[in-house]
Amino acid sequence: MHSVNVRSVTKSFDATTAVADVSFSVEHGDLTVLLGPSGCGKSTMLRMIAGLEEPTAGTIEIGGRDVAGLTGAARGVAMVFQSYALFPHLSVADNIAFGLSVRRTPKSEIAQRLAKIANVLGLEALLARKPGQLSGGQQQRVALGRALIAETPVCLLDEPLSNLDAQLRQELRREIRALQQRLGVTMVYVTHDQTEAMSMADQVILMRAGRIEQKGKPSDLYERPATLFTARFIGAAPMSFLDLADGRDGAVIAGTDGPALFAGDGKGRVLGLRPEDVTVDSPSAAAAFHAAVTGVEYLGGEALVTCRIGERPILARVRGPDAPAVGATVGLHWPPSAAHVFDAATGHRLAIEPGAATRPRLQSMSH
Repeated sequence: MHSVNVRSVTKSFDATTAVADVSFSVEHGDLTVLLGPSGCGKSTMLRMIAGLEEPTAGTIEIGGRDVAGLTGAARGVAMVFQSYALFPHLSVADNIAFGLSVRRTPKSEIAQRLAKIANVLGLEALLARKPGQLSGGQQQRVALGRALIAETPVCLLDEPLSNLDAQLRQELRREIRALQQRLGVTMVYVTHDQTEAMSMADQVILMRAGRIEQKGKPSDLYERPATLFTARFIGAAPMSFLDLADGRDGAVIAGTDGPALFAGDGKGRVLGLRPEDVTVDSPSAAAAFHAAVTGVEYLGGEALVTCRIGERPILARVRGPDAPAVGATVGLHWPPSAAHVFDAATGHRLAIEPGAATRPRLQSMSH
């Protein structure tokens, strides 16, 4: 069952198109993340689901019902904003229960729901405090509680953690995900942080310039990026991109004499490699490539090593104690199945037969 169904939605502001022909579905009880850089249209899309903006074209269904012209309450959605938007003169309890009070919900029911939400969010000891007496993380819990107490079918979150420090963001994203799974709430979550998206989502919808670049499970976007944009955006450490050229025996890394990576043309193609797929060894004759180490970013248990092959840098992730020194010559290799090949002009992925070392089958791959 689809809790939210977006069909060919477009939103224009005068001559500017913020969202262009976007379609996707959110399954009941799932957490879907709208991900992308600033200005990609993700918050505009969320506001249209919430009823704060009306689409220029297309339809939005919630619970199988077309919600055009309906307010957020009538649509059955609740929203958590980037700013906590709490009433400073009200207590935590009154802030959480405010919406129910306005709708004249019976006091006994308000008390029952408040007790449940306070217990779930760990706010029991804070109910009498004012927002000014709370930390940022506690205020965000109150804002989340205000949305959840309404018990709407769909909860919308617009970059709810962006005002918090890194450690608190990590703690709260775990809590939100655990809460969503425990309550079975359908959530649509907007963020520009790919770590939040990858760690929380059942489905990631990556947007770019008002359109969907790729959608699927987090593992789909990580393991099979459909475009160069997806490959660059997804991943804690950036994917390395090496221009390819035509060699005597097939495609080679530009600026090198080989070895050939696959049979056929290399010109106009780009090789993508994730740092965790690149192995750093001694510069023996068995190594596929020899490279000079140009930088080491020590991260404790691991390190990111920057080397140079041909005309471009390449990153490798190694154990921190095993990181080579800057200026050292190392051997690099990776399994053929780890290679991602893209068309340099269109940015689209080119499918390589998994595990093929010398004669892959290349074909255009849609997204």
